[in-house]
Amino acid sequence: MNKSIRKIAYLGPPGTYSEQAARQWNNVDELLSVESIPAVAKSVEEGESYQGIVPIENSIEGGVTFTLDLLIHDSTLSICGEVIVPINHYLMAQKEIDLESITTVFSHPQSLGQCRQFLLNNLPRAIPMASLSNAKAVEEMLDATPNSAAISSERSANLYGATILDKNVEDNPNNETRFVILSHDDHEITSNDKTSLCFEFDGDGPGILSESLTEFAARNINLVKIESRPNKRRLGRYVFLVDIDGHRKTPEVKQALDSLQRKVSMLKIFGSYPKGDM
Repeated sequence: MNKSIRKIAYLGPPGTYSEQAARQWNNVDELLSVESIPAVAKSVEEGESYQGIVPIENSIEGGVTFTLDLLIHDSTLSICGEVIVPINHYLMAQKEIDLESITTVFSHPQSLGQCRQFLLNNLPRAIPMASLSNAKAVEEMLDATPNSAAISSERSANLYGATILDKNVEDNPNNETRFVILSHDDHEITSNDKTSLCFEFDGDGPGILSESLTEFAARNINLVKIESRPNKRRLGRYVFLVDIDGHRKTPEVKQALDSLQRKVSMLKIFGSYPKGDM
């Protein structure tokens, strides 16, 4: 890899919201399109890219499971930043057609979920088809039958020559996706940081989770987010994912994490990084 050129890997092809987030990040020289979220991490791990950007959370659909599972189980990369991208979905087809004639709608599963009510109200007979990305959905739609449609970005429609049938078809106008930037190291301390981590327990019992979270409350550390994912080893056992205010190197956060470490069977810190603009 040419050390003078800093690449950022993103979930392609061009036209995805991941590409938009990568352009918005504006901390690299070149964008590299790859075919999947795990491929983004692999590109960084193998030195092909300087950084990678992946979606982690949507304001409507919640956590992006592909990314969460990657961070928990499959990657040693750190989060060094985040980007918040407003999401505006467009319905498009090969040419101008009536909505009633559409039988298939291609899009990424998250986007299909974000447009669920629109699809029920306007295309109740259309079959949703999951694609690897929103831009890939446009390519698949253009190769399908003429009564197919896709939900994607305006940029995708322009890039691939699709005809826009309707705009802003997301169910909630306050639709935003948070992307995180993956690197070999997280970010140094700034005046406005957050820390992302996960942990799990060997067993189960009343108050085991709340008692662990008091390590943050006792030090006046704000808990920004908490969610859970199956630990993939046993039914009913979960990994808890937490975002907190503050940097892992500050005394109060370090103390809380050290105390938490003694109460859990596994603690993994994804990284500390500046908060993105909300």
